[in-house]
Amino acid sequence: MNGWTDFIITFVTLFLELAVLFIFISFLISLLQQNISEDKIKRMLDRPNKFISYLYGVGLGAISPFCSCSTIPILAGLLSSGAPFGPTMTFLIASPLLNPVIIILIGTLMGWNAALFYTVIVAIFAILIGVVWMTLGLADFVKEVRVRKSKTETEHNTEQPKWRVALQDAWGFFYPVLPFLVIGVLIGSFIHGFLPEEIIVRFAGGDQPWAIPVASIIGIPMYIRAEAILPIADALVSKGMGIGSIIALVIGGAGASIPEVVLLSKLFKRRLVIAFLISILSVAIIAGFIAQSIL
Repeated sequence: MNGWTDFIITFVTLFLELAVLFIFISFLISLLQQNISEDKIKRMLDRPNKFISYLYGVGLGAISPFCSCSTIPILAGLLSSGAPFGPTMTFLIASPLLNPVIIILIGTLMGWNAALFYTVIVAIFAILIGVVWMTLGLADFVKEVRVRKSKTETEHNTEQPKWRVALQDAWGFFYPVLPFLVIGVLIGSFIHGFLPEEIIVRFAGGDQPWAIPVASIIGIPMYIRAEAILPIADALVSKGMGIGSIIALVIGGAGASIPEVVLLSKLFKRRLVIAFLISILSVAIIAGFIAQSIL
């Protein structure tokens, strides 16, 4: 009964938190787009120096202390504003992974050398992924993204307060993805409530050669939010899981959680979703092996 009680509490709490946060951020994005011109948004990520543009993508992600699910409305806003694809994808990778909560908890639980390593490696790979995806032409696999009414439509409704337009936009974006959010939270809550930590340690602990790849894959369904996965990671360390496996677990989970993937499927075509998953798992595995060898 404790497992089912934990499952129900986790599901209800998480769904309400994510739904409120999702709508709230969508509301803020709509207000932002109504009050700030699209040109200003584009200029944030469209600098003459392309390297600076990607650094802005990393920086914007790092100062957005949101979970992976709440990154999606921001991503949709950037895409709908016409921001350049490469730096925007760098933001997508950096935002959940460079969440200050994750970095601070890694520093607290595993040491600040680990936190510094994590920050640097994620920033480098976020830029590389944006550059590679741009070079491969994956921008063609973004679906039509529309968060708010066009300026022409808004001008025809000047009698409507901006907050009301923003509320309509927020609900308009949230409603179509509601079933995907429910499915993602259900799966994540079930695994969180019923998957024993001992199983994870058995397959991803110690010096097993497959530990880091397995940890990166396990992290995807296991992840719910940083505040949940990192205390679990701390317990796993005490049971013998290596630091490389923990880094892989955090990157795999925070970077490609089930709710984020199902929500991205509303914005990306299948090929880009697959590229996203492959990229996150690759980063998790490479970073895990590097961390295991130098930390």
